Amino acid sequence: AATNEQSEKVGNQTGGRVFLFLNTDDFERDYQNLLDNKVEIIREPILEAYGKVAVFADIYGNLWDLIERADN
Repeated sequence: AATNEQSEKVGNQTGGRVFLFLNTDDFERDYQNLLDNKVEIIREPILEAYGKVAVFADIYGNLWDLIERADN
């Protein structure tokens, strides 16, 4: 961010919605890695029709889905 106005937007570019997706072939391994590294978990893992998903925040406040697709 080059200005105060830009700095205020960091972490809120999407109005608080998930816009980044991290696909995995081993949800439990990668979810545990997030926990071990004290990553902020926004929504605990749930099973959806498309697979297992949890929401976490990165160091800038961006929201990510960690997803293991059901078709893996």
